[in-house]
Amino acid sequence: MKFMIVGKASPETEAGALPSQELVDNMQAYNESLAKAGVLLAAEGLYPSSHGAQIAYSGGKASVIDGPFAEAKELIAGFWLIQVKSREEAIEWALRLPVPPGHDGIGLDVWQVFDASDLPDDSMTPEARKREEALRDRLGVDPAS
Repeated sequence: MKFMIVGKASPETEAGALPSQELVDNMQAYNESLAKAGVLLAAEGLYPSSHGAQIAYSGGKASVIDGPFAEAKELIAGFWLIQVKSREEAIEWALRLPVPPGHDGIGLDVWQVFDASDLPDDSMTPEARKREEALRDRLGVDPAS
Protein backbone atom coordinates (compact mmCIF):
# COMPACT_ATOMS: atom_id res chain seq x y z
CA MET A 1 0.00 0.00 0.00
CA LYS A 2 1.23 3.45 -0.83
CA PHE A 3 0.69 6.42 1.45
CA MET A 4 1.53 10.06 1.14
CA ILE A 5 2.57 11.93 4.27
CA VAL A 6 1.84 15.59 3.64
CA GLY A 7 3.67 18.22 5.69
CA LYS A 8 1.65 21.37 6.27
CA ALA A 9 3.06 24.81 5.65
CA SER A 10 3.72 27.40 8.32
CA PRO A 11 4.14 31.17 8.17
CA GLU A 12 7.91 30.54 8.08
CA THR A 13 7.81 28.12 5.15
CA GLU A 14 5.42 30.43 3.29
CA ALA A 15 7.89 33.28 3.84
CA GLY A 16 10.59 31.14 2.22
CA ALA A 17 12.62 30.83 5.42
CA LEU A 18 15.11 28.00 5.27
CA PRO A 19 15.03 25.45 8.09
CA SER A 20 17.75 25.33 10.72
CA GLN A 21 20.74 23.08 10.13
CA GLU A 22 19.53 20.95 13.05
CA LEU A 23 16.15 20.39 11.37
CA VAL A 24 17.83 19.63 8.03
CA ASP A 25 20.04 17.05 9.77
CA ASN A 26 17.02 15.53 11.55
CA MET A 27 15.04 15.33 8.30
CA GLN A 28 17.97 13.71 6.50
CA ALA A 29 18.24 11.12 9.28
CA TYR A 30 14.47 10.49 9.06
CA ASN A 31 14.62 10.10 5.26
CA GLU A 32 17.62 7.77 5.60
CA SER A 33 15.67 5.62 8.08
CA LEU A 34 12.77 5.39 5.61
CA ALA A 35 15.19 4.42 2.83
CA LYS A 36 17.01 1.88 5.02
CA ALA A 37 13.64 0.27 5.87
CA GLY A 38 12.89 0.06 2.13
CA VAL A 39 9.66 2.05 2.33
CA LEU A 40 10.67 5.43 0.84
CA LEU A 41 9.50 6.09 -2.72
CA ALA A 42 9.90 9.89 -2.81
CA ALA A 43 10.37 12.85 -0.48
CA GLU A 44 10.41 16.49 -1.49
CA GLY A 45 9.99 19.93 -0.01
CA LEU A 46 7.93 22.52 -1.85
CA TYR A 47 8.53 26.17 -2.57
CA PRO A 48 6.18 28.67 -0.91
CA SER A 49 2.78 29.16 -2.56
CA SER A 50 4.05 32.43 -4.08
CA HIS A 51 5.82 30.18 -6.61
CA GLY A 52 2.65 28.19 -7.33
CA ALA A 53 -0.72 28.49 -8.96
CA GLN A 54 -4.16 27.04 -8.47
CA ILE A 55 -6.52 26.05 -11.25
CA ALA A 56 -10.19 26.79 -10.56
CA TYR A 57 -13.07 25.53 -12.70
CA SER A 58 -16.36 27.29 -13.20
CA GLY A 59 -18.90 26.70 -15.94
CA GLY A 60 -16.59 24.20 -17.60
CA LYS A 61 -13.77 26.74 -17.95
CA ALA A 62 -10.45 26.86 -16.14
CA SER A 63 -8.88 29.95 -14.63
CA VAL A 64 -5.42 30.28 -13.13
CA ILE A 65 -4.97 31.88 -9.73
CA ASP A 66 -1.40 32.85 -8.94
CA GLY A 67 0.00 32.45 -5.43
CA PRO A 68 0.62 33.35 -2.71
CA PHE A 69 -2.44 31.90 -1.04
CA ALA A 70 -3.99 33.10 2.20
CA GLU A 71 -4.10 30.26 4.72
CA ALA A 72 -0.62 28.81 5.36
CA LYS A 73 -2.06 26.08 7.60
CA GLU A 74 -4.03 24.72 4.62
CA LEU A 75 -1.02 24.66 2.30
CA ILE A 76 1.59 21.96 1.75
CA ALA A 77 5.29 22.43 2.53
CA GLY A 78 6.48 18.97 1.51
CA PHE A 79 5.62 15.31 1.19
CA TRP A 80 6.87 11.76 1.56
CA LEU A 81 5.58 8.91 -0.58
CA ILE A 82 6.02 5.59 1.19
CA GLN A 83 5.07 2.00 0.53
CA VAL A 84 4.09 0.05 3.63
CA LYS A 85 1.90 -2.88 4.62
CA SER A 86 -0.86 -0.96 6.40
CA ARG A 87 -2.38 2.38 7.35
CA GLU A 88 -1.12 1.81 10.88
CA GLU A 89 2.47 1.42 9.65
CA ALA A 90 2.14 4.64 7.61
CA ILE A 91 0.95 6.48 10.72
CA GLU A 92 3.83 5.01 12.75
CA TRP A 93 6.29 6.42 10.21
CA ALA A 94 4.54 9.80 10.20
CA LEU A 95 4.74 9.97 13.99
CA ARG A 96 8.55 9.60 13.77
CA LEU A 97 8.91 12.71 11.64
CA PRO A 98 10.99 15.36 13.42
CA VAL A 99 8.95 18.40 14.40
CA PRO A 100 10.77 21.71 14.73
CA PRO A 101 10.37 23.49 18.08
CA GLY A 102 7.65 26.13 18.16
CA HIS A 103 5.52 24.57 15.44
CA ASP A 104 2.53 23.65 17.56
CA GLY A 105 -0.61 23.35 15.46
CA ILE A 106 1.30 22.63 12.25
CA GLY A 107 0.68 19.03 11.35
CA LEU A 108 0.75 16.21 8.89
CA ASP A 109 -1.84 14.44 6.79
CA VAL A 110 -1.51 10.74 5.97
CA TRP A 111 -3.36 9.72 2.80
CA GLN A 112 -3.57 6.34 1.13
CA VAL A 113 -2.67 6.59 -2.55
CA PHE A 114 -5.28 5.14 -4.89
CA ASP A 115 -4.17 3.66 -8.17
CA ALA A 116 -5.52 1.43 -10.90
CA SER A 117 -4.19 -1.73 -9.24
CA ASP A 118 -6.71 -1.10 -6.44
CA LEU A 119 -9.62 -1.52 -8.85
CA PRO A 120 -11.35 -4.88 -9.28
CA ASP A 121 -10.25 -6.66 -12.44
CA ASP A 122 -13.68 -6.25 -14.04
CA SER A 123 -13.88 -2.49 -13.44
CA MET A 124 -11.68 -1.59 -16.43
CA THR A 125 -11.98 -2.69 -20.01
CA PRO A 126 -9.15 -4.97 -21.18
CA GLU A 127 -7.92 -2.13 -23.41
CA ALA A 128 -7.85 0.35 -20.52
CA ARG A 129 -6.05 -2.17 -18.28
CA LYS A 130 -3.48 -2.79 -21.05
CA ARG A 131 -2.88 0.99 -21.45
CA GLU A 132 -2.46 1.32 -17.68
CA GLU A 133 0.04 -1.56 -17.58
CA ALA A 134 1.98 -0.08 -20.52
CA LEU A 135 2.19 3.29 -18.76
CA ARG A 136 3.44 1.61 -15.55
CA ASP A 137 6.06 -0.29 -17.59
CA ARG A 138 7.30 2.97 -19.17
CA LEU A 139 7.52 4.58 -15.73
CA GLY A 140 9.21 1.55 -14.19
CA VAL A 141 6.38 1.07 -11.68
CA ASP A 142 5.80 -2.43 -10.34
CA PRO A 143 2.07 -3.17 -10.71
CA ALA A 144 2.20 -5.13 -7.44
CA SER A 145 3.34 -2.03 -5.53
